[in-house]
Amino acid sequence: MKTYGLIGYRLGHSFSKIFFSGKFKEENREDHEYVNFELDSIQQFPDLFKRNDHLYGLNCTIPYKQQVMAFLDEIDEEAAIVGAVNTIKVIRRPEGLKLIGFNTDTFGFEHSFLPLVKEQHQRALILGTGGASKAVKYVLNKVGIDFLSVTTKAEPAEKEIHYSAITASLLRDFLIIIQTTPLGMYPNITACPDIPYQFLIKEHLLYDLVYNPEETLFMRKGLEKGATVKGGLEMLRLQAIRSWEIWNEPEEISRK
Repeated sequence: MKTYGLIGYRLGHSFSKIFFSGKFKEENREDHEYVNFELDSIQQFPDLFKRNDHLYGLNCTIPYKQQVMAFLDEIDEEAAIVGAVNTIKVIRRPEGLKLIGFNTDTFGFEHSFLPLVKEQHQRALILGTGGASKAVKYVLNKVGIDFLSVTTKAEPAEKEIHYSAITASLLRDFLIIIQTTPLGMYPNITACPDIPYQFLIKEHLLYDLVYNPEETLFMRKGLEKGATVKGGLEMLRLQAIRSWEIWNEPEEISRK
């Protein structure tokens, strides 16, 4: 049996388990399984390998995307720049295990977001400054889209502003708004970021990393103003597909 899985704090009915369990069934991989590993602390991470000698790959979600990096033997260059790992490749050798960390959120976001970008989309507001925003910032830097992060902190850092600073004038300059917080995620579907939606126009592009529900209140408020909107489900699928590729590639290919 080859085991793959997801580490996190409280996982419930995770997308990853549903996705990979379905994939294994479709491909008749009866010797494959995907397991949710709920960890009360990242200190429990090494014990996973003591209890599972057939573990070949892991996904990692909040709150451990940064904490897990200290337990890895190697971190892919892109993941190191992002500062977060969501995919772990397990290489089994006679002399022991080798764990390599990757970030496939960047792949998922880039390939689901960029097809929506038009000429007028030169600047972005990133709602939230948590771990999910890191992959977004990496991709925007990569493609040359300027951005400001929006925070609830009383004293914003460099390239950050408070939500209260979002004005009609600002929104005329920032025609991309990327929602990276958990606001609106099921079951709290009536929540959304506190921004002045009345100033949105049809030229805006609103992207929500939340994937459940598929259409969030944040997205609906954008649609009401004629804006282009997209949720995070495709990003999630794409990052999962890239994780699978990494787990099954030779080590030297994965690291390119």
